[in-house]
Amino acid sequence: MTTGSPDPRKNQLLAVLPDAEWQRWQPQLEWVDLPRGQVLYEPGSTLSHVYFPTTAIVSLLYVTENGASAELAMVGNEGIIGIALFMGGESTPSRAVVQSAGEGFRLPAQVMKDEFNRAGPVLHLMLRYTQALITQMAQTAACNRHHSLDQQLCRWLLLSLDRLQGNELVMTQELIANMLGVRREGVTEAALKLQKAGLIRYARGRISVLDREGLEKRTCECYAVVKREHDRLLPEKVGT
Repeated sequence: MTTGSPDPRKNQLLAVLPDAEWQRWQPQLEWVDLPRGQVLYEPGSTLSHVYFPTTAIVSLLYVTENGASAELAMVGNEGIIGIALFMGGESTPSRAVVQSAGEGFRLPAQVMKDEFNRAGPVLHLMLRYTQALITQMAQTAACNRHHSLDQQLCRWLLLSLDRLQGNELVMTQELIANMLGVRREGVTEAALKLQKAGLIRYARGRISVLDREGLEKRTCECYAVVKREHDRLLPEKVGT
């Protein structure tokens, strides 16, 4: 890694690696540009790398046979793309696509598997992260079934904000509708409600969050459950 290159430790998992693991990983990490819409893996494909976003957000989507989609979870600078690789499945029925452009780093699949099989700090870190991700998936399913669309939109905006710098998202209503698995008209109506309440400003594919505290009060319990579990499972530093 050359001086002045992007910092992989902007990813929270890489940031907490113990020194010995970091020294092994650092030469293997490759910086990648992650433009919006890039597909990192398709359903059933064998993963060649795992990805650690630093400024990008990646959506894990389930795509039906007729082409409809719904987001299972989102991953940003707190996580890793490709847990199937070390969980033993090698592939997954979901698709991983960049929903917010940015950067990240990738690590070859074999390096990740070898590290996981050492049964050291990386194994425990990745298992804890996987539990946090499963919590997000489960809460997303419950939220989409039981809560109103504007509550779902609040949850989705808050999760996105946690993974971005600043308070602005570049996101069309059509993309949000695809993420939530609803009609675009529903997203338009929900966004207008939030805008009239003074919580967001939406214009030309850009959503600015004006009142984060207001969003947190308006959303359902699902956002807090996901955040609390992530904070509980992922410490600031992993012991050697």
